[in-house]
This record gives sequence, C-alpha cells and structure tokens, in this order.
Amino acid sequence: MNRAVEILRNYAGRKLRIMEVCGTHTHEIFRLGIRSLLSENIELVSGPGCPVCVTPPGFIDSAVTLATEHNAIIATFGDLIRVPGSTQSLASVRKHNALINAVYSPLDALDIARNNPDKEVVFLAVGFETTTPSACIAVKKAKEENLKNFSILTANKTMPQAYKALQCSADAFLYPGHVHAIIGTQLCEELTGCGVSGVVAGFTAEALVKAISMIVELSADGKPFFANAYTSIVKREGNIAAQKLVADMMEPCDCVWRGLGEIKGSGMQLKAEFAQFDAVKKFSLQPNDGKVNPACRCGEVLRGICKPCDCPLFGKVCDPLNPVGACMVSGEGACSAFYQYAR
Repeated sequence: MNRAVEILRNYAGRKLRIMEVCGTHTHEIFRLGIRSLLSENIELVSGPGCPVCVTPPGFIDSAVTLATEHNAIIATFGDLIRVPGSTQSLASVRKHNALINAVYSPLDALDIARNNPDKEVVFLAVGFETTTPSACIAVKKAKEENLKNFSILTANKTMPQAYKALQCSADAFLYPGHVHAIIGTQLCEELTGCGVSGVVAGFTAEALVKAISMIVELSADGKPFFANAYTSIVKREGNIAAQKLVADMMEPCDCVWRGLGEIKGSGMQLKAEFAQFDAVKKFSLQPNDGKVNPACRCGEVLRGICKPCDCPLFGKVCDPLNPVGACMVSGEGACSAFYQYAR
C-alpha cells in the first residue's frame, strides 16, 4: 500500500488520463480521499459506468407511456424514478396517480404481478451484466408460473462495446470489478490488440490505490496492457452459470446510450420464445429516441469530455433535489459525486 501511494504521489511522467468506468469507483475514490494522493500528472475522468445515467430519455418516455396510456404498474429501481424523460419523469406522472413502485429486484416486481392479477406489471430492466441475470430469472419464473400480466422493458447494456467506443477518451480504463466478475477478463486481454488498456479494480481504498498505481507503472512502456487487480473475485472465465442463463434467454441488439448515441450490439433483448414478456412487443411500443435538455452536459460527462462542474447548470439549476440530468440523480452518477464531495 505504501509503495503504491508513493507511485501515485511521485509520478512525474507524461499526463495520464484514467477513466473510471464504474460509477461506484467514482464515488469511492472521492469518499476515500484518493484524489488527494494523485500527482498533478494523473487525471481521473468519469465514464459511462452508471446504468441509470446512460439510460436514454426515450426509455423513460416509453415507461411513462406504459404508466399513463396503458395503466400499467411500473416496478423499477428507485433512482430511475427521478430521471428526466423528454418532458416528464416517472416521479412527475406518479403525482398524477400513475402507479410507480420502487423495488429492490425484479423478483419484487413478480410479487406485485402475483398480487395484482387484474393489472399489467412492467419491470424496468436497467443495468449492465451484473443485473441482467436477475431479470432473466424473473422472466423464467413468470413463464414457469404462466404469469400473463408480467413483462419487462429492457435497457440492459453490455460494457465491451462501450470500451471500444470510448477507447480514445483516456489512456487507460479502471475496469469495474463487479461487471468482470460476471463476464471474466478474456475480453480485456483481447482489447489490448485494439489499443485499449486497463486494470480491473476492487472497491476498497487499498484495492483502488493498487489498481491506479498499476496503471501508472504499466503505462511506462507505452504499449497497450491489461491486468487484474481484483483476483480474489474476478476470474478469467467469469461466472459461467450467469453467462449461460443470459445467453439462453437474451440476444444482443443495437442500443442507445445517453451521451454516446447508438452502439451496435451493446444491448440485450429477450429472445423470440420469451416475446410475451417483452413489454415493447406486448404493448406495441414505437421506437422513441427522446430529447434531452440542450443545456445539460451529462452526455459529455459520460464521455469524459468535461467534468460535472464545467456544466453551467451544476449546483445552480441542477442539484440532487432538483436534477436536470441523469448524472445528478443516481447514487452512482458523476455529477452526484462531484456535488457531494467536490463543490
């Protein structure tokens, strides 16, 4: 630990930009005071690793449509309720008696469907590789029980394509430990052939300092690199059972990310045999790109182009109680982290 701290404090080489792909990493690095250990030649920038933040406004618009026009009960993780859509959020329509329920897991949404057989219940399946398996489990159980009033609206995303889309945004990625606990590390090894560098990191102070110092040391050669600094949890093969579950039930699709636009093959959707649980097909929802507030710079924050404090709305018009952008809403959002720790 002491040696790693010395590496970070004394680094005097070329400017290094390191992207925290994971929103939890962003918050923990702030909370633990790790930024104060860094040489001025080490710059940390935020990335798209908050699933709520990268959920596009069109997805929120579709959820609002389900709640208001189809009178469905919407079950969702709590942060998503306040994320702005094009004109409304789920929080705003709930004030007008739309049925919006915060849940901790898709299995909670299943319980709501069982207890309300006369109502359609839609779970908003938002997340990366870590939460997609639980959505699949819920759908599998619903099919086994022949539960006809349950479906999911998917915004499940996969990180590998985002890494490629952002490879010029930083010198190296601080890879999210929980994502790679599921998908393994072989992909990261392969990405070095495309010029992408990074280190998988855990979430404690020691783990984060170790991972960042490894990036500094490995960058010295000027060649693409990969290392796993979270070997206690992350294995090369990942979680085979979770991978198989998702592969059996879902297939890749093109997907829109807030700030990054459409990334080919970066989304996951239910296969045809589970179509009755796909809310888009069940309710014949039309494609909707949605509109963002033109003054909001969340998209640039998610690409590492600017810091939250560079946005003219930050801390003035936009704060955690009155969020204009998704990055201020989520507990994993970069704007939320900067507001809480770095104003």
